[in-house]
Amino acid sequence: MKHVIIGAGVAGVEAAKTIRALDERADILMISADTQIHSRCMLHKFLAGERDEKSLDFTEEDFFEKYNVQWKSGVRVIQVCPQEKEIVLETKERVGYDRLLLANGSDSCIPPVGELRKASNVYGLRNLCDAQAIVKEAEQAENVLIIGSGLVGLDAAYGLLERGKKITIVEMAPQILPVQLDAHGAKSYQRLFEQAGVRFLLGRKACQAQCGADGKIHEVILDNEEKAACDMIIVAAGVRASVGYLDGSGILCDRGVSVDSYLKTSQQDIYAAGDITGLSGIWPNAADQGRIAGKNMCGVPTEYTDRFAMKNTINFFGLLSLCVGRICQEEGDEIVVCEDQRQYKRAIIKDGKIEGILLQGEISHAGTWQYLIKNQIDVSGIQKDIFKISYADFYRVGERGKYEWAV
Repeated sequence: MKHVIIGAGVAGVEAAKTIRALDERADILMISADTQIHSRCMLHKFLAGERDEKSLDFTEEDFFEKYNVQWKSGVRVIQVCPQEKEIVLETKERVGYDRLLLANGSDSCIPPVGELRKASNVYGLRNLCDAQAIVKEAEQAENVLIIGSGLVGLDAAYGLLERGKKITIVEMAPQILPVQLDAHGAKSYQRLFEQAGVRFLLGRKACQAQCGADGKIHEVILDNEEKAACDMIIVAAGVRASVGYLDGSGILCDRGVSVDSYLKTSQQDIYAAGDITGLSGIWPNAADQGRIAGKNMCGVPTEYTDRFAMKNTINFFGLLSLCVGRICQEEGDEIVVCEDQRQYKRAIIKDGKIEGILLQGEISHAGTWQYLIKNQIDVSGIQKDIFKISYADFYRVGERGKYEWAV
């Protein structure tokens, strides 16, 4: 059985390990545009100079030899042909497969504003090659403009601060980290970044950006006509599933590749895992999807049931935050807040069930919150402070004296 995996991220790596564990004779081929295995979560440490390319590798030493995986690196797939059970590489080479996994992730999305897509000093931050290009440009760039203040944008700012750069961040929302945090929690991080010298332009968006004679953008005009000078621009305003090579394949795509509960696509013997599915951008979810896809590719039917993906841990300047579930308030929500000098806690409760939790400062009991939110456990009957709930409130002694969930 020949298994071909497109992509060398965590989903592809975990799928390869799973396939090898289930079939020691399987022929496993991994194909990627990347030339080095790396963790996206650690790219900001590369920007800061705290890690080099080698230390970004999250796999075991001699991974490919240990698991007997062949790797074609630095090459892109340009076409998938399900009827012939082949893929076509940019080199025009055709590669056959018995089972195929699409795990090549997503790409940064550069908005069509002025000449952002044309300029030579505009970058996304999604892969190691992006980070390498940014570091090279930063050698001669003093003023850095970052468009977007989500985790990627703040990661870029955090890393480049270590290189002594002057950072300006433009954000359309009235707060930073608009997807991850409420306004109060976000303000704590904004203060820390401002103390480090970062300038924020909130509730603003880029409207005009023209290249100079050198092919670079040196000034961006915002929607209020304010001008933001820059030597380099990093766009962190969203990503898009990397599905261009699937045109004409018959594989259904929506926000990403459409998959069923077994992570199978609309075409026979083709599976997908990780960011390309649009299910989750979170590292643990992508790893889990890779493992489950690997099992199904080997004929071990396994459903992916953890479509609950909203979990983020944030750590800037030593301030920790954990957000699980829904952050934005909706009609009918009950908002419960607890705050002191050490911590800030905010829970969203609807119809007796916790739908979202934000913990900042002290983030213990994360597993309890994730279980309650994911499984929609009714907590209305618990007569105690919501923030003092623990596993003990839901455990009972079952048969044979073992603890089990009482809900």
